[in-house]
Amino acid sequence: MKKAEIGIIGGSGLYAMPGLTDVREEKVTTPFGEPSDALVLGELEGRRVAFLARHGRGHRLLPSELNFRANIYAMKMLGVERILSVSAVGSLKEEHKPTDFVMPDQFIDRTFARNATFFGDGIVGHVAFGNPVCAAVAATLQKACDAVGVVGKSGGTYVCMEGPQFSTRAESNLYRSWGADVIGMTNLQEAKLAREAEICYATMAMVTDYDCWREGHDDVTVDQIVAVMHQNSANAAKVVRAAVAAMSAEKSCTCGDALKYAIMTDRKAIPEHTRQKLGLLLDKYF
Repeated sequence: MKKAEIGIIGGSGLYAMPGLTDVREEKVTTPFGEPSDALVLGELEGRRVAFLARHGRGHRLLPSELNFRANIYAMKMLGVERILSVSAVGSLKEEHKPTDFVMPDQFIDRTFARNATFFGDGIVGHVAFGNPVCAAVAATLQKACDAVGVVGKSGGTYVCMEGPQFSTRAESNLYRSWGADVIGMTNLQEAKLAREAEICYATMAMVTDYDCWREGHDDVTVDQIVAVMHQNSANAAKVVRAAVAAMSAEKSCTCGDALKYAIMTDRKAIPEHTRQKLGLLLDKYF
């Protein structure tokens, strides 16, 4: 029995989901280890949702320490079909101001210390990733921003860096020369794994400040950034509620068939332990 239909991953500033009713926690153990925290299950706007604090409650986990595979697999185990990802980002363009939200539709990978696939260990799979987010879910987030009066912008490129240090000024200017819009440390691996798990995924990137490229950036204080994060988290909660309420029960995308032609390995050559580990993803095709 499905325990949730919509997953919410909360990033820096959003460590809980206001408005949840019938709340209970569920500790999920996956074949890839433990998720960042217990998942919080409940009802939001009449829909069953699962909330996960990406960095753990208390913000205990560095971006590079996140078990992305366990986080996404846990959502799949609970029956989640759509994931709304909320994360704090820096702006790479003057037009994206602090407190603005951006729904990126592209990513650039600048990470180097992460595992971002369920495949390996005797099985090879290659999913299409030219369009890395679910356009239908991203559109729902955009409409929700409009509905609650938050500045939301559709499209753009998210640079995913390793961290935990922020960019050098040279790096920041390089990303700007590429035409990138925002920079963060977490969302690309989630998007890749959600695609492999055939879960619709979209990011709502909350701008906290301008990255270090902007003149006067060094004058920004931690207190100012924290104040923006608090405002962003309050706005994010309103947008997510509106998006959950407006989410169509029917799916019009192809995210749910991402693995249909992805498996390259001869079925007979797949080790049994790998076959069992990935049964949740592969059974529909085997």
